[in-house]
Amino acid sequence: MEKWLKPALEYLPRWLDYQVREFDQPGCAIAVAHQGRVVLEHAVGHADAVKKRPLTPRHRFRVASHSKSFTATGVMLLRERNKLRLDDPVGRYVDGLHPAVADATLQQLLSHSAGLVRDGADAGQWQDRRPFATENELRLALAEAPVLDTSERFKYSNHGFGLVGLVIEAVTGEPYADWIAREVAAAAGLKETYADGPAPRGVPMAVGHSGKWPLGRRVVVPGDNPTNALASATGFVSTAADLARFFSQLDPAAKRSLLKPASRREMTREQWRAPHNSLGYAYGLGVMRGRVGDWDWFGHGGGFQGFITRTVALPGRGLAVSVLTNAVDGLANPWSDGAVGILRTFAERGAPPARARDWTGRWWSLWGAADLVPTADRVLVAAPGLLNPFTDAMEIEVTGKDTGVIRLAGGFASHGEPARLERTKTGQVRAVWLGGNRFQPEARAAAALKRKYG
Repeated sequence: MEKWLKPALEYLPRWLDYQVREFDQPGCAIAVAHQGRVVLEHAVGHADAVKKRPLTPRHRFRVASHSKSFTATGVMLLRERNKLRLDDPVGRYVDGLHPAVADATLQQLLSHSAGLVRDGADAGQWQDRRPFATENELRLALAEAPVLDTSERFKYSNHGFGLVGLVIEAVTGEPYADWIAREVAAAAGLKETYADGPAPRGVPMAVGHSGKWPLGRRVVVPGDNPTNALASATGFVSTAADLARFFSQLDPAAKRSLLKPASRREMTREQWRAPHNSLGYAYGLGVMRGRVGDWDWFGHGGGFQGFITRTVALPGRGLAVSVLTNAVDGLANPWSDGAVGILRTFAERGAPPARARDWTGRWWSLWGAADLVPTADRVLVAAPGLLNPFTDAMEIEVTGKDTGVIRLAGGFASHGEPARLERTKTGQVRAVWLGGNRFQPEARAAAALKRKYG
């Protein structure tokens, strides 16, 4: 493990705990894998916020469109076994389709460029108003004309991946869930992953939650409903650890994988840019692509009733991060970006020296919290309430055991002023001074506020 990774993994849970608290979220689980091995698992908050059941790393989540990456992996595996080709028209395997749908290729379906309807004429399944489509209902929808011509543009389609599931069943002669569970999930070494809900009896399962509005409070959205013929698009149930393991194996540079490097390169390379999208996302075959700073990632997100999730792998760096939340307003997407930003900061700056070991911790004032985060050359003053805690972070040069100088700060802050640690008689750090501002531990800051303001 790179030397910088250990302090990064130590700071990640501290930042995430604050984020869950700051944004009043029910719960969040995070896992980081390095070279395919899980090196961090952490859970904060509740599996059920109404019943106050604590969340653990073993709780499963509905991970929704992560399913597409499993499905695409299954197709690439069948391709390697010479059971199908990416340029095969889907009508070769599934009958009863509209002629224009039948002409679409597997590559077009996997890259969302077949022009198919997203969720059908009635998408009430996403409002928990109706069940997910049965195979018969899916086939009826696929007998209708597509919305766009093939290869006209990127257009996301859950029905398209439902159709890929039918192809897998036709080629393998087995139900999709049975084949994908054995040949993909189990073969990848995943022991906490299922192709559809509900999870088996006795398995710990996080429940979903609504937003706080319009009721003014969250309610439980169970998220235990089966997705039927759309399992290949959105059915999967998993943990952050299993997802980090799985997406690590899709890195073309991974040493252990179900797929050959050529298949992984084909899956993860950009096929289409997502139009009308300010975040710069692109899509490969069953995987999304994005960037945090100058670090590229591939992976997938998922939105199920009461759950928002995302997993990203950092190609060539041997890292994967999975962030799972159990609320419809969960911040899995910005939190995964924040986690990558933290990793990137430590990778660039390096691990801290021993002389900076006391320049750490979370410190409070009337204005909120600040985190001292030592790196190789400077101590960063991070803002844990930000989605990227190192945005415009103040930098301290340590000049002595308890003294330092603020070498970098914004023009409205304390650039060039001293920083120091204040200790008790027994040598414990009891306060931090940044310029003329004194910061204390949370309990002392809270007690001071209570004494003064009641």
